[in-house]
Amino acid sequence: MEVHSWFETSLPALPKPESLTSSRTSSSSSITIPDQMQYSSAIYEETSFSSLQSDVSQDSSHNSRQKMINSPSVTHSCFGNFQTLAPQISFLAVHGNTLYAASLNEINVFDLTNYCLVDNLSCSGMAKSIAFVENKIFTSHQDCKIRVWQIASSSKKHQLISTLPTVKDRLRRCVLPKNYVQVRRHKQKLWIEHADTISGLAVNDGLIYSVSWDKSFKIWRISDLSCLESVKAHSDAINAIVVCANGLIYTASSDGTIKIWQRNDDGGKKHKLVTTLVKHKAGINALAINEDGSVLFSGGFDENILVWEKDYTADDHMVLSHSLKGHTGAILCLTIVDDLLISGSSDRTVRIWKRSREYGYCCIRVLEGHLKPIKALVAISGRNGDGVISIFSGSLDGQIKVWKVTTNSTSCTSP
Repeated sequence: MEVHSWFETSLPALPKPESLTSSRTSSSSSITIPDQMQYSSAIYEETSFSSLQSDVSQDSSHNSRQKMINSPSVTHSCFGNFQTLAPQISFLAVHGNTLYAASLNEINVFDLTNYCLVDNLSCSGMAKSIAFVENKIFTSHQDCKIRVWQIASSSKKHQLISTLPTVKDRLRRCVLPKNYVQVRRHKQKLWIEHADTISGLAVNDGLIYSVSWDKSFKIWRISDLSCLESVKAHSDAINAIVVCANGLIYTASSDGTIKIWQRNDDGGKKHKLVTTLVKHKAGINALAINEDGSVLFSGGFDENILVWEKDYTADDHMVLSHSLKGHTGAILCLTIVDDLLISGSSDRTVRIWKRSREYGYCCIRVLEGHLKPIKALVAISGRNGDGVISIFSGSLDGQIKVWKVTTNSTSCTSP
């Protein structure tokens, strides 16, 4: 397969790489173009030099203010596009040097060293989430199933090795009537089965967690792929889940709440509700949490990103600290890389946020170029602390854009 059929630019003509190098600004000095891509893929830049206004407001307990960003050291460029045949992108994930792009009935797999399409995973039902555990890939789908894939050592292609719940798990439980639950009028299912779209996956400590539009989340043991527990968690569809290393689980729902769960202290299987966070004015679509679990971000249909920080004086519960305003549409996806928060919205933009000690959170860049809402984001840190990050944004326009952002010595300053 030709590279240019998958990774290309929207510009009609391509100047030779030598002329590109001489005309570039400082934002592109750290961009490396693989040799095999130079003539088969067009590369262009959309570098912004002007200051951006940040519509950042904090919680009512803080002084609310609007600030102007003055961070000339932040530069960005659109490195290129993956042109897929899919009408939309529903989820993106990176594992090693591989990019996974989920769409309607397939998952395209790209090698990031040369931007070639290396595999295509066909599946019934749109893929909504992807998680990785050692050499296995877990994907959740709109057809209420979780699929488990493995890369064959000989062909290097992905092979479907199981579907959750497994046949063994179903047979073990199908005999007893107590294992069935009412999902709709005149319809029952085994409690180990999801009854609607599985919208998210998270992995922690030998377990994989799945959340669904059926208002529940389930816990699966990775070693034998068996379902251990099902929790009726919310009063409406669950859209997102994140899990901390300490075992705390955060679920976000269309009911406008975030719920925090943990395993019982007695070591049993059951999970219990710790607390409920209620501040959003509409349904919540996305969650992101920092590495140590001290800061949680949530975004939803109210166009706000809420920042929750751990309050060590209140049993380690999360409290609202900031509300980030700027998007003019629903927040559809969030991701964290280094000390930056990245958000995608139905307003067709990607925003990059950074926290400063003096001014709170600032929007340091707005990335524009998609024609439809942005549904998926994934970001990769630069090497050797060079301050360059790569951002992949997937949209309902079927495109995946690749952005290079340089953030050396970035700070939020007043006008």
